[in-house]
Amino acid sequence: MPQSNVIILTDPESDFSLHQNRVTVLPIQGEYSRDKLMLQRIRSYITFLDIRLEKLSQEQGRITHFIFSDSDIAVIDDLGQIFEKYQDFHVALTFRNNKDQPLNSGFIAVRGTRDGILRARTFLQKVLEVYSSKYMKASRMLGDQLALFWVIKSDASFDAKRFSKAQAFIKEIGGASVLFLPCATYNWTPPEGAGQFHGMPLDVKVVHFKGSRKRLMLEAWNYFNSSADISDMLCLILKSGRTKYDF
Repeated sequence: MPQSNVIILTDPESDFSLHQNRVTVLPIQGEYSRDKLMLQRIRSYITFLDIRLEKLSQEQGRITHFIFSDSDIAVIDDLGQIFEKYQDFHVALTFRNNKDQPLNSGFIAVRGTRDGILRARTFLQKVLEVYSSKYMKASRMLGDQLALFWVIKSDASFDAKRFSKAQAFIKEIGGASVLFLPCATYNWTPPEGAGQFHGMPLDVKVVHFKGSRKRLMLEAWNYFNSSADISDMLCLILKSGRTKYDF
């Protein structure tokens, strides 16, 4: 995204030797064990929003919007238009036509106004409470998505059938205006088992290399480099010694 900054929320024990413009590492205390990683991620998001609330009064009315994303995501188009096109939402989630897990937590957008941050924080706090009370025994990478869906479907007026159509919509959930964006555009994943990256639909703005697809990240970067002019794209590839990905 043009003129955007990257903030890496991480374990204080992590050693990131990054020296890039517009990239900041923000250590956040917490419990980063494998079985509690997704739980800690939500806690880190809440802590970050608390920090932003404190700084907001010092920035003299300057509004900065935020997008929380997984590290295996590549942004290939300007996402600022989300905040311009949909001006009434506080927090945005991505959805797919999946009965049991329609929401993916790899992409969460927050409007940077005081009201937006406060309502997004309250929403995520509810997700955290549901996760802690209902889904601690869920697969370590699914608990947050199940908790997100529980919070959404607990609203009596919410119609889950809306997830069957890849069309954006806004719904008031627990005091927060939630924008639902289709994964097909804002959280697209290459086909399962793809041996190579062969491109994507033209309207895709975010690519999510879930699970074993992480091996395609470098290949995708080379593909974009050779076929398109995406000068503002930042692709952060996290190296791992694993031969199999379990998340």
